[in-house]
Amino acid sequence: MLERPRTADRYARGFAAAVVAVATLLLAANAGPARAADPPELRGAQLEVEGGRESP
Repeated sequence: MLERPRTADRYARGFAAAVVAVATLLLAANAGPARAADPPELRGAQLEVEGGRESP
């Protein structure tokens, strides 16, 4: 028959699981989307930011 685990062993295992859970949550909270290396190039129609065109 299986022996009953000691109470201290059960508490130690629970504490270790809690530490792992907290560490996982902290790492997940700090992980954000990566920044792009270069901004994407605009293709097609582009608008002028400064100055405007003269109307015909």
